[in-house]
Amino acid sequence: MWTEILTALALVLVLEGMMPFLSPETFRSVMQSLLSRDNNTMRIVGLSSMIVGVVILIIVR
Repeated sequence: MWTEILTALALVLVLEGMMPFLSPETFRSVMQSLLSRDNNTMRIVGLSSMIVGVVILIIVR
């Protein structure tokens, strides 16, 4: 079980690091755009991201 959790964490870190590595200017502008949003918009973005992740897990598994 710990192997799968650590593998998932490692993949998250790799995927999260790709955007700032490949295009730092775009990453910076996206982050600034997100910071200017209100809390409800941020919650919707987070919820949408979680739902997409769960759907991908269901499809893959």
